[in-house]
Amino acid sequence: MGLFSFFKKAGSKKLNEEAEAAKAEADAAAYKSKLLGDIVKSLDIDIEDLEVSLDDDVVTVSGSADSQADKEKVILALGNVEGIAAVDDRLTVEVSEPAAVFYEVKGGDSLSKIAKAHYGDAMKYMEIFEANKPLLKDPNQIYPGQVLRIPPLD
Repeated sequence: MGLFSFFKKAGSKKLNEEAEAAKAEADAAAYKSKLLGDIVKSLDIDIEDLEVSLDDDVVTVSGSADSQADKEKVILALGNVEGIAAVDDRLTVEVSEPAAVFYEVKGGDSLSKIAKAHYGDAMKYMEIFEANKPLLKDPNQIYPGQVLRIPPLD
């Protein structure tokens, strides 16, 4: 558990675009919180008692995840949304596992370059890709400012 920082100007623009469309709503923060919850639900990861709230640019998430990987994917899905500067992680995990390293993508990075730096083998890039599904759809589509999970190798 803890507070994870993100580059708030990078990431999916879904939150701000949909909130703009709903300006007539009395409570934009509550609406944005609902949209953030919908992002988590779209991952098709079972989080028991999921609660998502937004205070300015910090999203707080709580509930219970089955695995450390699921927990980390939820944190990344929320943190990689434009306008979010930090995720206050209050998720618990059913099965304790070693935590992954979070890595912020830099200009010129590729998954193979990141794999070479973290694992010593560029061909292990698919390990990183698989660890970040469903957040990543294509191993060639990463962008600067995006934060990825780099899991420990078995």
